[in-house]
Amino acid sequence: MVGLGFLVALEIAARHYGLPGPIASQAREVIVAPASGFLLYASMGLMMVVLTWRQRFIALGTAIGIDLVILLVRWVADAPVTHGHPFGNGALWVILGCAVIAVTRRTGRERVLLLKGVGLGLVLVTGRKTGDTWLLITSKTRPLVLDQYVATADHALGNPSWLVGRLVRSTGSFGEVFLNSVYTQLAVAAVVVALYQLRNVADERRFPSHHLVRTFLVIGLLGPAIYMIYPVVGPVFAYGADGGHWAVANLWPDAMPPRSGPQHMPFDDFTPRNCMPSLHTAWATTIFIHSRKGPRFLRYAGAFWLVATLAATLGFGYHYGIDIITGVIFTVTIETALRSQERGWDRSGTQLVAYGTTVFAAILAAARCVPTQMAAHPWLFGPLLVLATASVIYAYVRTTRQWDHPKPAPVRQPELQPELV
Repeated sequence: MVGLGFLVALEIAARHYGLPGPIASQAREVIVAPASGFLLYASMGLMMVVLTWRQRFIALGTAIGIDLVILLVRWVADAPVTHGHPFGNGALWVILGCAVIAVTRRTGRERVLLLKGVGLGLVLVTGRKTGDTWLLITSKTRPLVLDQYVATADHALGNPSWLVGRLVRSTGSFGEVFLNSVYTQLAVAAVVVALYQLRNVADERRFPSHHLVRTFLVIGLLGPAIYMIYPVVGPVFAYGADGGHWAVANLWPDAMPPRSGPQHMPFDDFTPRNCMPSLHTAWATTIFIHSRKGPRFLRYAGAFWLVATLAATLGFGYHYGIDIITGVIFTVTIETALRSQERGWDRSGTQLVAYGTTVFAAILAAARCVPTQMAAHPWLFGPLLVLATASVIYAYVRTTRQWDHPKPAPVRQPELQPELV
């Protein structure tokens, strides 16, 4: 009910600014070409974890059949797809059809399980639409951005976006297309890991208490709220050609930004203020964390997706270096909180959440309040930023290792009893 209320409130807020809300945007994709057919089929794959293998084949065949029919209708009506993908509607139809079947043909635990599967699939697609709506709202409600502050503070880290941007440019079109495919299909990679975690749901008839989708959802809900507090558009817009006349100058990635004199700067009303923290980094870090307990292939894939996502976020000029480290801290703190909620809050979990939150807030405050000092003393502030991030990661690894492998309780020795002689 909380999630539904949030969606309704976001829909109303979006309509207030003349924008399509997440509910309306998703409802349109029942008929019109979806923005991402791959995402809809990935969402259907999540939903199918509650189905038997026979039911999965029926669901997949039905989705493909519906897509073929819709494609034929568009061809006959001479209505080619100009935006989005020509497939994916069938997957959405199957997800909604399973919801109807759960309500009308299932009872008891089977109804609840199928509805949970439908909800899991819809969370992914609705979360994407919710994020898009949030980003549109940030562009409408935050006319001033803090890029000059973050870019100045980023000198402490060596302005990695400028360095990686030049590296990506040197790889030519192949490197750019490859990294863009990784960047845009992050949700599909998450589904692969989630399917592994949820592989036994159909047999056990229950979901595990904690899995990747929970962390993905919480990151997507909390992250945009910080965008409203800390609006930043990214170097390719604030310092590059993509910013047009709103940019400080056309500097990215060839010339470093100035080290002094940061101030609020106005920007257009359509570029998302979606940098601090980097949610792409946060989600890629989540994939990496949750792939650690999988087979070797999944662990390698999780590490690859994290590295490639970091290269894309920096190399395309979408984020600064500070966005990246705050994204990692943001993820580790949320993951700790969710695991603590699952297993019961204790001192170690509470301390780690408090510590991660403090470090996250301190980095944001430093980039806003003392950016020129950070730029003037990179050999001091750079290592401090790295050490602060590493300390949160180390505390998380140590704490969760204790949770996963608790020390056995000492065996109590029986007391000696006097014997009769």
